[in-house]
Amino acid sequence: MRRRELIKLFGGIAAAWPLAAHAQPPARPKLGLLIPGSSASYGQRVAALVQRLQELGWVDGRTIAIEYRWAATQRFDEVAAEFVRSKVDVIFTSGTPPTVAAKRATSEIPIVFAPAGDPLASRLIASLARPGGNITGLSNQTADIASKRVELLHELASQVRRLAIIVKSDNASAASETRAVEAAAGTLGFHVLPLEIEQAEDIGRAFESLKGSADALYVVIDSLVTTHANRINTLALGARLPTMHGARELVAAGGLVSYAANYEDLFRRGAEYIDKILRGTKPADIPVEQPTKFDLVINLTTAKVLGLTISEAFLQRADEVIE
Repeated sequence: MRRRELIKLFGGIAAAWPLAAHAQPPARPKLGLLIPGSSASYGQRVAALVQRLQELGWVDGRTIAIEYRWAATQRFDEVAAEFVRSKVDVIFTSGTPPTVAAKRATSEIPIVFAPAGDPLASRLIASLARPGGNITGLSNQTADIASKRVELLHELASQVRRLAIIVKSDNASAASETRAVEAAAGTLGFHVLPLEIEQAEDIGRAFESLKGSADALYVVIDSLVTTHANRINTLALGARLPTMHGARELVAAGGLVSYAANYEDLFRRGAEYIDKILRGTKPADIPVEQPTKFDLVINLTTAKVLGLTISEAFLQRADEVIE
């Protein structure tokens, strides 16, 4: 090719560069969802988050790219590291352990949790009003409502005198809730039996250690507990133990009762945090909020299996009755 033709060719390419760059659509921000458990247990919550994002103008595949990761406990660190490598713009988590894993993985990528049980006890944030760093979200307020849960369980099963508590031993927010449960149980004169677990294999051994020495079971919510809710509820029913849970899904899986924040509402509000961050607000400047809506859910089928009679007054207070 002659020199004059080469100059013309390169000149044409150079002239086209700004036009091509201008014609390209802006890069879509990437959102990484680190969700414990499975789509079966968390699907409705995630759907609520995605719907709220759409309402705010963030449509998956068009204005935002969402990467979904359903993860077991042992994979939280792996998934968090994967999101860092893929350079997502925001990481969304639910629960304390996955949030801790995300915080370990990055101090730069914004992290939104909805919820975390006790973000102060877990040292995820500096304060509720000024979380600091790259992380913010919604607190689950689990320790604050522990006494209410104990009272409700006592109301349903008045014969309770010995209360077992199953809890993930290395979860700081779960430990905070356990202390609140023990204090509430103490005011009612209950004898408390803590059952600490670290992995799924410990669940069966924990129930074996009870050997008829408990009248009821308080299940401290954690991603491990949520993943193995069916097993815990089956063992509890076999031991004739009424159960108090920290989420509706665990009651739907065979537990007796739950009193907890409405998680779908928390996920919708989490979407609003994501929206603020994508529009330029720093996580450190967004206060951590607490739940505003709580639901009382009871499983009548489980109550019948346990031989419990639920009063009409209690049923009328319930937000949902599962039959």
